[in-house]
Amino acid sequence: MKFVSTKNKIEAEAEEAIFSGTASDGGLFMPSVIPKVEPSAYNNTENFQLFSNKMLGVFFNETVLEDDLHEIVSEALNFEVIQRDLSKDQMPVSLLELFHGPTAAFKDFGARFLAASMSKIIKKQANPKAVTILVATSGDTGSAVASAFHNRQGFNVVVLFPNGRVSPRQQQQLTCWGNNVVSVAINGEFDDCQRLVKEAFAQEGKFKNQTLCSANSINIGRLLPQATYYAWSSQRYFLKHGMQTSFIIPTGNLGNAFACFIAKEMGFPIENIVFATNANRTIPDFLETGFWQPRPTTPTLASAMDVGNPSNMERFFHVFDDRKTLLDTLRAVSVTDEQITNQIRSEYLDNQILCCPHTATALHVYREFSNKEKKETHWCIVATAHPSKFEQTVEPIIGEEIAVPERLRALLELDSSFVTIDPELNQLIEAIASA
Repeated sequence: MKFVSTKNKIEAEAEEAIFSGTASDGGLFMPSVIPKVEPSAYNNTENFQLFSNKMLGVFFNETVLEDDLHEIVSEALNFEVIQRDLSKDQMPVSLLELFHGPTAAFKDFGARFLAASMSKIIKKQANPKAVTILVATSGDTGSAVASAFHNRQGFNVVVLFPNGRVSPRQQQQLTCWGNNVVSVAINGEFDDCQRLVKEAFAQEGKFKNQTLCSANSINIGRLLPQATYYAWSSQRYFLKHGMQTSFIIPTGNLGNAFACFIAKEMGFPIENIVFATNANRTIPDFLETGFWQPRPTTPTLASAMDVGNPSNMERFFHVFDDRKTLLDTLRAVSVTDEQITNQIRSEYLDNQILCCPHTATALHVYREFSNKEKKETHWCIVATAHPSKFEQTVEPIIGEEIAVPERLRALLELDSSFVTIDPELNQLIEAIASA
């Protein structure tokens, strides 16, 4: 399998696509083809790790990762994926819990796979250079990447997050690592962090003796493993109930959403994909008007989805040459802070469901469906993060203290350290050099 740029279709091997993050022409890497599979060939693969190894094998066959893929998957995806049945009144619905990894968010899947893959690749190089991982985060991505690369030989990590725009517990997870991880608070928004990362790659020569790599969702090495839980959960449900699954996905930068699209295109039993967004309406407005108009970010309760210019839309544009077909295929619903607040409260009081603000957007979308639409397919609501990561938002709403998972509690007890800069490239270079 080769990987190609979304702009000029420049071809690259797997290791170049993973380490470059973006193509030399500024495009994002895509598999040269999204391979079609026969889902029945996966019927006897109930174990998530074995399923993921088989599924990802079609992308990394005859690449540098082929011989190590089983070990990479076993190391990286070594935690539970739980699908909770919420069905009642002949309305099939479930909750896909993706927050059982080390940092209690779905980002652990892609970050851990990327780190394990990069480690295998540099071990095969004759004279590997030190690699600096740059990651812009609106919350969960940075902590997942920091955790995945922490103390890995040959790697340094620089985490950029918007100052004052993440929850206290998220900030603790972003800044508690030390050693080979540098945390930088940017006086600005997530889009400023993302812009700084792009500027750094465009002027990589200013970063002396460093090989820069991206670990954001634009990196194909993070995106592909996220497709596994959509394929696996939909296949398991189909085998048991004979019904396809439709997913409602909280989304900001569209990486997780595009991963679901990949699983659907491969042929797994996925029917519809609905994006749940917060008050940042770039995606819903595009689907309503046909005009793609990025804009400044609006701060919301669902802070990890506060994105005004979703990078991964470029991948959808690449796949759909015809704009009308794209508009007819995608569906998105914007959810306000008031609706998020009410949903968190009602889910807890009425359904005994504790949810984070991001998962609340997807639950709100589902609850607003008509009974007819709820009965037409199996709906699966994607739960992206553990609610205890957003205790300052969730606890006042439900009037209860949320139990913190042990793996998260251990991180909260570590010392925190970070530097604060303005969104200027020269300040970022100085911060990294002095770390």
